[in-house]
Amino acid sequence: MPENRHVDASGPCPCGTGASYAGCCAPLHQGADAPTPEALVRSRFTAFALGLEDYLLASWHPGTRPERIDLDPHVTWRRLQVVDVSGDVVEFRASYRAPEGAGLLHERSRFAQLDRRWLYVDGEIRQG
Repeated sequence: MPENRHVDASGPCPCGTGASYAGCCAPLHQGADAPTPEALVRSRFTAFALGLEDYLLASWHPGTRPERIDLDPHVTWRRLQVVDVSGDVVEFRASYRAPEGAGLLHERSRFAQLDRRWLYVDGEIRQG
């Protein structure tokens, strides 16, 4: 399991909204429900960036959630771009740096509400 990375609570949130971490993704990481699928995408990107495996599992729908997640401590998530939001689907691009070089994850993610709480269901990796 990677060691959690830290971010200054008053500094910019890694998800790219321009808000502080404390005013953006931190409340979700501390147990608040995401108000929209886009907010959940942003909080999950930030959780990847900070190595918050427990949050990633907790925000995953139990019908599709894996038993565990093993994040690569050598991958640094750098930037999130939300491309499109349509109901319970969010398309995004997330750039990262790995030992092999820079990369881009382009995904269309599906979300569902369970007990009025948005959860990640699954995603389709896109090209380009």
